[in-house]
Amino acid sequence: MISAISWVPKGISRSEPVVADPPSDEEIQELIANHENPSDDSGNEDANDEVVAKALTVADAVGKASTGNCDDITVGLKELDMDHYDEEDEGVELFSSGIGDLYYPSNDMDPYINDANDDDSDELEDMIINPTDSVIVYASTVDDVSHLEVWVLEDADSNERNLYSHHCIIIPAFPLCTAWLDCPLKEGERGNFIAVGSMEPSIEIWDLDVIDAVQPCVVLGGFKEKKKNGKKKSIKYKDGSHTDSVLGLAWNKEYRNILASASADMQVKIWDVVTGKCDITMQHHSDKVQAVAWNHHSPQVLLSGSFDHTVVLKDGRIPTHSGYKWSVTADVESLAWDPHTEHSFVVSLEDGTVKGFDIRAAKSDSSSDLSSTFTLHAHDKPVSSVSYNPSAPNLLATGSTDKTVKLWDLSNNQPSCVASKAPKAGAIFKISFSEDNPFLLAIGGSKGVLELWDTLSDSGVSRRYGNYKNNRSQSGN
Repeated sequence: MISAISWVPKGISRSEPVVADPPSDEEIQELIANHENPSDDSGNEDANDEVVAKALTVADAVGKASTGNCDDITVGLKELDMDHYDEEDEGVELFSSGIGDLYYPSNDMDPYINDANDDDSDELEDMIINPTDSVIVYASTVDDVSHLEVWVLEDADSNERNLYSHHCIIIPAFPLCTAWLDCPLKEGERGNFIAVGSMEPSIEIWDLDVIDAVQPCVVLGGFKEKKKNGKKKSIKYKDGSHTDSVLGLAWNKEYRNILASASADMQVKIWDVVTGKCDITMQHHSDKVQAVAWNHHSPQVLLSGSFDHTVVLKDGRIPTHSGYKWSVTADVESLAWDPHTEHSFVVSLEDGTVKGFDIRAAKSDSSSDLSSTFTLHAHDKPVSSVSYNPSAPNLLATGSTDKTVKLWDLSNNQPSCVASKAPKAGAIFKISFSEDNPFLLAIGGSKGVLELWDTLSDSGVSRRYGNYKNNRSQSGN
């Protein structure tokens, strides 16, 4: 399944990504120690040795998998069959006198090695990311193996698009959300990083310009210590950490070192990714916090939506202020600010509805009952994800676990359906319009296959919004 999607702006990715040094045996054993199961106190040294052996095999497999789909790695590890590695194979002839025994002084003379240089050049060409290429990162889980997939889209503006897997990053926990950020955590003026929230209380930040990395470059929060003594389990967290799963992330494009997070521990946190510290902790919800979003025009203003059936607006400059609160009819699934105006946002709910709000109605009394500007019965099942079109005003995409994606015209707070599609993605978990190609919508769901919808290919969308096609590219030049 695909649980999260992030676009990387064109021209940001390093043209030739750096290959990480393979981990040493000591680093592998340190990784095992950091991620070992706290309930396993059997003290079985042989079992521990086997775990180390498996980890070394995994590291070797990852080190050889600079390109291609993560599924290949998963299949390869399964084929190793480490659970039966010490069982003797039957019927295998160790010594033979067949043609395979022939010796050739060089590979060039060996007839069984064909076009090796051509293969190398093709692989090298696939690794180059051009400034005109679009890059999509999605979080996926296949057969209990979680990873980040980095895909390259060539010729996104044409009808001959070429989408291929560039590299992948194996991650230790089931991913729930991602946020791309360009804050320079290493050197230079801009970076290329992805923050990942998961079932763990930590937030991992990975460098997308590094291939075969086995550890994130930054970890925000997480476990400090996990012990089990008899029936008692002792868990200690790092200072400022969440204490439950991280459900939502939002990077601040204006204050580039700032990242907001939402958690099942009912808290919203503001992090400084450069120092790796939590600057602000807010607990204004009474249930799991599902989503957070910064205002595009007022970057200190943060929205959060919760399973407590409320949406809260807070100003980061005055975290002690109670903020402004809106009540909704069901669990919040996602929310988004309108990029074309600073005072409007939408919230999607578990009951299949989408509600629109205007924050100008909240300027007087934070405790007042603030009604929505519209209520849209968008889907028959939960609306798991929403995405505003960055170029065309009032164009909103909604994705649902009912396996459909719909486009809506929100003009005059009177929503009307412009187009509907049932992609081959299963139950939809995440949708996202591209900033660089604003009518290209990335879709991910339960089938684990990334889908791209060129929404302008729909006649209704093209007729109504075709004149906005080049707005984004012109503003970027």
